Amino acid sequence: MATDNSTFSALMKRADLVFTGGLFLTVLLLIIPVPPAILDVFLALNIGLSLLVLLAIIYIKDPPEFSSFPTLLLALTLFRLALNISSTRQILVSGYAGHIIDSFGHFVIQGNFVVGAVVFLILVVINFVVITKGAGRIAEVSARFTLDALPGKQMAIDAELNAGIIDEAAATARRIKVQKEADFYGAMDGASKFVRGDAIAGIMITLINVVGGFAIGVMQMGLSLVESLQKFTLLSIGDGLVSQIPSLILSVGAGILVTRASENSNLGVQLAGQLFRYPRAMKIAAGMMACFGLMPGMPLIPFFGLSGLAYYIARVLENQELQRGPEVAAGKTAPGAKGAKPGTPGAAGAPAPAAGGSGGPEDVRKLIEVDVFAIEIGYGLLSLAEVRTGGELLARVTGVRKALAREKGIVVPPISVRDNLELAPNDYRFLLRGKPVARGQLMSDRWLAMNVSGSKVRLKGVPTREPVFNLDATWIDESEKKTAELNGFTVVDPASVLITHLSETLKVNAHHLVGRQEVQQMVDHLKQAQPALIAELLPDLVTLGIIQRVLQNLLRENISIVNQPLILEGIADFAPLSKNPDDLSELVRRRLGLYFVPEYETRPGVIRAATLDPRLEQLLAQKVHRSPTEVGLALDPATGRHLLEELNKRTTELVQGGHQPVLIVSTEIRLPIKRFFESSFPRLTVLAYQELPASTEIENAGIVTLPAHLARAEVPLKAAA
Repeated sequence: MATDNSTFSALMKRADLVFTGGLFLTVLLLIIPVPPAILDVFLALNIGLSLLVLLAIIYIKDPPEFSSFPTLLLALTLFRLALNISSTRQILVSGYAGHIIDSFGHFVIQGNFVVGAVVFLILVVINFVVITKGAGRIAEVSARFTLDALPGKQMAIDAELNAGIIDEAAATARRIKVQKEADFYGAMDGASKFVRGDAIAGIMITLINVVGGFAIGVMQMGLSLVESLQKFTLLSIGDGLVSQIPSLILSVGAGILVTRASENSNLGVQLAGQLFRYPRAMKIAAGMMACFGLMPGMPLIPFFGLSGLAYYIARVLENQELQRGPEVAAGKTAPGAKGAKPGTPGAAGAPAPAAGGSGGPEDVRKLIEVDVFAIEIGYGLLSLAEVRTGGELLARVTGVRKALAREKGIVVPPISVRDNLELAPNDYRFLLRGKPVARGQLMSDRWLAMNVSGSKVRLKGVPTREPVFNLDATWIDESEKKTAELNGFTVVDPASVLITHLSETLKVNAHHLVGRQEVQQMVDHLKQAQPALIAELLPDLVTLGIIQRVLQNLLRENISIVNQPLILEGIADFAPLSKNPDDLSELVRRRLGLYFVPEYETRPGVIRAATLDPRLEQLLAQKVHRSPTEVGLALDPATGRHLLEELNKRTTELVQGGHQPVLIVSTEIRLPIKRFFESSFPRLTVLAYQELPASTEIENAGIVTLPAHLARAEVPLKAAA
């Protein structure tokens, strides 16, 4: 056995020589006469190879896996035609071409050349008109659509690579797969012409054999007309059948190959899983078969026998479904939902590890994996994510990730979208590392009309609040959409509401999405274009953790980190002065002011903002409290309450005037004020004078004055002085 294995392995290693030798042998068959005994071996080999190809096609899972089939089809067609020539030579020379052809001529068609001719013509018609023509047409259409879709598929791969969904290795593998698919269907389109040509050649060769054999039998062998016709017609038709049966097998294989859909199973499993999926269909088929058996003149036993068999199969399938029922129900009610990623907790149908089982360390680690960011939707919103029914949610989520990469300079990790049966049907929520950070409610069959213009028109629908900007809104039907638009309402579809909410939530939580691994990837990317900068910065001046904190501080205040080289240069310049991330962030902000301050301008070169009384700034500068890890203000309750009231007035006035709420202070107190009032005024932007470009003017929208109790305390001090 070991010797056999080693011999086979040696042949497999030299498969190129075996294939080359086979082609050379085929060429020799065209030239050298072959004895009948050897011809029998080659004819049997031809039939065996055809069956092997058909079985291989049945067991492959993806058609392009058999990419060598078109070449193999050409080689086998050439081999079969060479055998036709060799057998023709033997028939015409000696009137005998081996046992196989003789058996097909006498046993298969019972020695009747008329029956043989009819059978032969039927096989040719089936092969040429039905199978080959259909398979060729399918291959042609598949090749056309595959080649037309090739640019789009390649662009989709590039888009996913740019968005960070896949890495370079996965993108390369998918490009190769797409190219192989295009090459395969293109080659199959051409290979189908071989089969058609082979069928035509089979007819011509058989006719030539009959005519030539009849002439030789009468003129050279001295046979009578009837004897010559009987002898050579039987041999010619036997030869034709021997060649047409392998040709028919290969044609069937080609047809199966081009009509198969790519699935992770072989053809038998695929057919059984789909044909016997519905027990009710089997029961109906059983009833129909029984009706056929009851028709007058119909044989009762065959139809009733098949009817009983179909009913029995239906009952077996129903029992199997009932046995699986509790397991499926358990999978559906598991917290998480069927949209969860495979292998994650809560994925429907994912088997729970048995206590004390033999699961390896990898299985345990999967149980504690948490998506960085996830969207959970109620079952009433599944249509938004269903691509087959036109749902665009998944594609638009990818668009949000691309937009944030361009706008904010961060690569958002892949976002998991899954349903959760614990949510109300129309609810959705966003989870950051498993913790809900935002939620909302949609009506998937309606439009959201937002009253952005202050219209007094009341729309017919369900009143609600827009989840992002808390605007008055109404869920309306399609019939009310035109009325809403004519009256100044902004009308959007449910998916747009969710996507807008997602975009704003990601911006607010952008600083939570930047970890050390993401910083390392950024540094590795910049190392190619900025090697000197990275070599100076790491590891001597700062660590990845300090860079991460600086980037988080910038994103926390809605400052883009797209200009990463400039940020790292700022860190490198100021790191010798301080290693505190907060101090470095403030120093880097000054360098970035030219890029982010214009976002807050009310008109070119002008910012409308509130400011602080200089005396109040001096007071607050004395109240700044710093620690190695944090910075803040230590204010008494009265001063804190006064500042809250004043800032509330100023921000309200700015918002009502259509401006962003901006407060400009000195750089010493900018960060402490922002941190102190961040929870009360999350949308308040606090800028420092030192961050403003030299050409920027400040249009004062109000001054936050000194608290009255501090002003009274200041007057006696001045009088005493």
